[in-house]
Order: sequence, then structure tokens, then C-alpha cells
Amino acid sequence: MIHEENGIFPAVCPLDCPDTCGLLLHKENGKIVKVTGNPDHPITQGAICNKVRNMAERVYHPERVLYPMKRIGAKGEGKFERITWDEAIAEIAGRFQELTREHGPESILPYNFYGNMGILSVEGMDRRFFNRLGASKLQRAICTAAGSAGWEYTMGFGGGTSPEETLKAKLIIVWGGNIVSTNMHQVALIEKARKQGAKLVVIDVHRNRTGQRADWFIPLYPGTDSALALGMMHVLFARGLVNEEFLERYTLGHEELREHVKTYTPLHVSAITGVPAEDIEALAIMYAETSPAYIHMGNGLQHHDNGGMAIRTISCLPALTGQWLVPGGGAFKSNGAYANMNSDALERPDLRSDDQVRTINMNRIGEALLTLDPPIRSLFVYCSNPAVVAPDTGKVEQGLRREDLFTVVHDLFLTDTTKYADIVLPATSSFENTDLYVSYWHHYVQLQEPVIPVQGESKSNVEVFRLLAAAMGFGEEAFQETEEEMIRQALNYPDNPYLEGISLEGLQENRAMKLNMAHQQRYLDALTTPSGKIELYSARMADAGLPPLPTYIPLYEGYDGVNRPGEGSPYPLMFVSPPNHSFLNSTFGNVEKLTTLEKSPLLQIHPQDAAARGIEDGDDVIVWNDRGSYQIKANVTDKMLPGTVVSQGLWWGRDGQRRRANALTPDRLADMGGGAVFFSTVVDVKRQ
Repeated sequence: MIHEENGIFPAVCPLDCPDTCGLLLHKENGKIVKVTGNPDHPITQGAICNKVRNMAERVYHPERVLYPMKRIGAKGEGKFERITWDEAIAEIAGRFQELTREHGPESILPYNFYGNMGILSVEGMDRRFFNRLGASKLQRAICTAAGSAGWEYTMGFGGGTSPEETLKAKLIIVWGGNIVSTNMHQVALIEKARKQGAKLVVIDVHRNRTGQRADWFIPLYPGTDSALALGMMHVLFARGLVNEEFLERYTLGHEELREHVKTYTPLHVSAITGVPAEDIEALAIMYAETSPAYIHMGNGLQHHDNGGMAIRTISCLPALTGQWLVPGGGAFKSNGAYANMNSDALERPDLRSDDQVRTINMNRIGEALLTLDPPIRSLFVYCSNPAVVAPDTGKVEQGLRREDLFTVVHDLFLTDTTKYADIVLPATSSFENTDLYVSYWHHYVQLQEPVIPVQGESKSNVEVFRLLAAAMGFGEEAFQETEEEMIRQALNYPDNPYLEGISLEGLQENRAMKLNMAHQQRYLDALTTPSGKIELYSARMADAGLPPLPTYIPLYEGYDGVNRPGEGSPYPLMFVSPPNHSFLNSTFGNVEKLTTLEKSPLLQIHPQDAAARGIEDGDDVIVWNDRGSYQIKANVTDKMLPGTVVSQGLWWGRDGQRRRANALTPDRLADMGGGAVFFSTVVDVKRQ
């Protein structure tokens, strides 16, 4: 493909999105001129989002970094001079060797996430290198960690209802996820189900694009999702709408839960959530009396102080009604476990001579850079943009400004983070690499092979860490292996029966191969909780100092479950910053077509809250709290309950504007999993 100048070639969308679409790249004179969906992909079937349609603009962007550079200005100024790869690698290896001698390898920290979802890009040669080096470990917990922990306490195995099965559902509850913008192919399946008579209920703090499609939109206060689920449980038990046979056979702790939820009356829960008591009753009855009933949990509701418990509580609902036995019923949080790879073979933890090194949570990177003792003295950033995406970016920026912090960034662009780098390395796009892709929603494994030549002097993550390993004198065979060898190792994993039949050769021939889902028939008999059952009562949670039964726990700041958000606080508004439609986290924040569509960041504020502050639609406003401030335009709307303000999207800093929503967000950790609490934020707003 790489050598063919003209034609249409298969590819995979690399974005951190559950859909993991099959693509077709249209080439003329060796250059991608159009990106379309691959109609032969069994799930995505040729449909793609507007973000990916504009991917070629990102690949050939005039601001793309195409050669290594070294800082010549002040940190944050973004002034660099061109150097050679030999110079860059020698500089990095020399500094790493010096730091290792003087301060130990723990003084070095990798910082990455899934800006590219290719397994080799973020879970391969990079992990091998930092394991062999003995660097500090990074807890990659910025996205789904809290919710995954909550689901795991309840269900064990990290997979749920298959996408295709949702076509059979008669009731679909989308809870805390704007899937029109973040999981468009699940929306397509929902629309097909609706044509067959299904009803769509959306529960969210914001009537976003998904909420606007709902047959019934239920707004609630931020961080109160677990209370609403407990109110539903109260009604289900009180009205005798639970499946006693299922509870007896497949669950642990149903009698304790039955007693526990008696206090969560609809009236009490209404006071917490803002959802009318009669709506709580009606929702519970609808859920019990409609079958199949499917619950689709988004990422949003887990980004709270109580985010893990929220997912843990909602994931109990299908057990109460026995919906796991009904095709099309059940629930989804993530289906990633179906495609678990051989991570030990990929990452080679055995290369680490001392496993007792410190682990640093990526959500606390600002605090870690400023206060950790012994300090982090070098940061290697790739597939992430922490100056924009990490919480409490004021701290992050202050840490990145440290003159004694040697920072390397491997990226396609001079992002807000890259401007603080000492060394900048040019990264390839996914269309220039060989890589393996899986979905955390559908059940297809896909292979990407290079479609265009490497642009400029860019190198893949695999190449960069292979070069660094050689410069550091790491002679192990693990650093000589090809991408194809690593893919074979990843797929060779007998512990995961769902991978049966998936091979590199099969992927080279077919591009996409379905996991062996025959094993899903044993789903309820193969749960990996300690009891092997759905644990409505979890002794492990008790051992961890958490309530063993689903429990509503108020947010740390701004809302105590009785008062309205922020009453009596200097910051009386809850601030929520979900994704917008045209970016994916900070990716595409510099693509002109997409920034033009989004125009500018907006703060959606309820008419009551706007009137109390003398704010009118279109006014320039400042959002602030003790952590920082955010300049933005007001959009007066009733898409959320009073007391909640919403700003969608993570914007790059341009023209000196302070446009970082995460300047306001706390770097506290969620109740479980070390997750982020972006949405447990209180602020106030005033006209500029």
C-alpha cells in the first residue's frame, strides 16, 4: 500500500473512541485526498464521524512537527531549533544515564495515554524501555479507572452486552454519556431498535445531542447518579418487581441490599437528585416491565468523587430484574476485556530489576512535579497533552516550567505541552505505521499497515524507543523485535479464549477479524468476582474501606446531597466540562475546519443563574475558583438544572487566551481506581 501512488486502501481509526472504525483512505499521487468509512466493516459499515473525515488535514497540517528540535527559548515560549535524530537520541540517552547515576532511574517518569489507540504505540516498546530503565511507573487512570473498578467489584469480568444484541432491546437507558458525539455507531443501533418499537431514555446532567434525541430525558444534579439508581432499587424491591430466581442463583447479597435500599425512598432521592419522585417511580416501573432492557453507561458519571460507586450501583440494576438472561438486555460499561492481549509479552515487566518502584497517578502530575520527594527530574510525554487534558492545569504548567525538569515530548504538533519541552521528537501518524487495534465496544480486532510514507523525519513510538534502548546499551532481544513479531506475541494468549483463531496472517488477509464470542454463552458462569457471582454485597469493598453495598456518597465539594449545589459556598455553581462534538479530548483542537464548526468555547448557564449575575447570552464571562480561571462566552440555556454550568471541549491555548477548562478542575482522586474527578468542580461566573 505504501508504495502505490493511487487507489483506495483500508485503514483503522486510531482515536480513543469505542467505535474503532474501519476506514478507506483515498490516495492520489501518493497523498491521502479523502477519508471515508469502510462499508465492509461489520459494525461501523461505512459510517464515520466528521472528525475522522478531516483526518487528512491533520496528517498534512502545515504546523506538523517534521524533524527533531531542541529548545532555545524559555520553557513555554515555544522556541526551538532543528537538530538531527542522532543529536536528539544522544542528548536524551546521556541525560537519562546521568540522572540514573546521580538520582536513580525513578527520577524519570513516562507520561502517556491513548492519543493513538494502537497497541504497539502505547503498550509495546515504550513499556519495555521504561521497565528496563527502572523508571517510575505511571498509573494511567485519567479516563475510565473509577468506573472500571466499580464494575469489577460488582461483575468481575470487564465486559458486558455486545453491540449487536442491543438491536433487540425494547428499552435503552443511556446513562451519563453523550454517545451521539462519542459512540455514533451505538446510536445507529439504537435508532434501528427504536424503529422496532424501543424507547430511549437518557439520564444526564446536560441535555446534550444525545439527550435531545431521547423519548424521555431525565436531568439530574452532577454526582447524584448512584442515588437515582438506589431510588430505582427501592421501588423495584418495594413493588415486588425483582427477579427472585435470578437473585438467588446468580447474585450475592440481595437480602442485604433489599434491606439497605429501604431508606432510599423516591421522595428522599428526589431531594438529592432533582428528579421528581413520580419520575423515579415511573422509571423503575418502566425498567422492570420492559424487556429486553439495556443500560449503556457513559464516561461522564464516573468523573466524580463518587464515580466508581456510581458505576458500581447502576451495574447492579440488571441483576435485580434478571436482564442478563434476556438477549438484548444487560448493561455496558466497557467490552475491553473480551480483547485482552498478552500484556506481559508486550510490555516485558520481567525486564524491570526492581518492581518496588514508586507509582505516580497521572491525574496528580501537577502536584507530583511540584512536591514529590525525591523529585521527578525528567518527563517523557507521548500520546498525551497534559497541559490541556490533566486536571488542575495551573499546577501542571507550573511543574512543566521547572528549569531542572528535563522534558521530552514525542508528538505530531507543538501542543500546549510540547512548548515546555527541552527536546521535541516528531511522531508519525497512525497511517504511517504498522499497529494492532481492538475496540472497547465492539468485538473486532484490526490491523493497520502503512498507507503513506513517513512524513519528514517522523518516527513511530516503536522506533523511538528502539533507538533509545540501543543508545542506552540495552542489548536484550526484546528491543530488536519487529512490529510483526510483537503482534504475534500479543495475540498468543491462551488465557483469553475470546482470542482463539485471531492471527497476524488472518488480519493481513481480512483486515478485521471477530473475536470468538461463543465463549460469551458462559458469561454468568464465568464471572471473576471472588464468589463467582454478581456481588451486590462486596466483602472486597469492605476490606478496602468502602461501603460493601451500593451507597450514595455526597461529593467532596459543593454538594452535600441535601442542599442545592454550592449553597453557602463561595463557589455556588457545579462546573461540568464534557467533550464537544468536533474534538476528541484535545485532538483536532488545531484543525481549522473543526474549530470553525465549534466556533469558540461556550459556557452554558441556566437563565436563573445568568439573571442573578446580570449575564446575557453572548457575554464574555470569567469562570473561576481557587484553582484558576477560564475566559469564555456565555450561552444562556435551560439544558441543565439551575446551579449547573457546562463547557464542552478541551481547547488549545491560542492568541494568549486562557481557554483551559481544566484550570478549574481538581486533581483529587475518585473513590476507587485512582480515577479523575473532573466534574466534581465548583465555580462562580461573572461578566468580564
